[in-house]
Amino acid sequence: MESIFHEKQEGSLCAQHCLNNLLQGEYFSPVELSSIAHQLDEEERMRMAEGGVTSEDYRTFLQQPSGNIDHSGFFSIQVISNALKVWGLELILFNSPEYQRCHVGMTIVKVW
Repeated sequence: MESIFHEKQEGSLCAQHCLNNLLQGEYFSPVELSSIAHQLDEEERMRMAEGGVTSEDYRTFLQQPSGNIDHSGFFSIQVISNALKVWGLELILFNSPEYQRCHVGMTIVKVW
């Protein structure tokens, strides 16, 4: 049997460790996840600009810190989802209707 890859928790890089442990290798670094976060920030900025770059909402948005990354190494669920898409995987939220449709009639076991 091959060995199981396990990346130990370091700082607040939970998303990185979770992804790498799931994928069984060192596939994502903080730099790569930061790149995804900044790309999402830019997409959000462009969408907000559609309402007018002089609008109060847009100016308020620009003053807020990123919701996709912070200085501690936190990455949003959107960053995790986009990282999984690189591998052709889809994140389905536990409480979503899509999850409920996928698991009709199945027994789900949670391990805590």
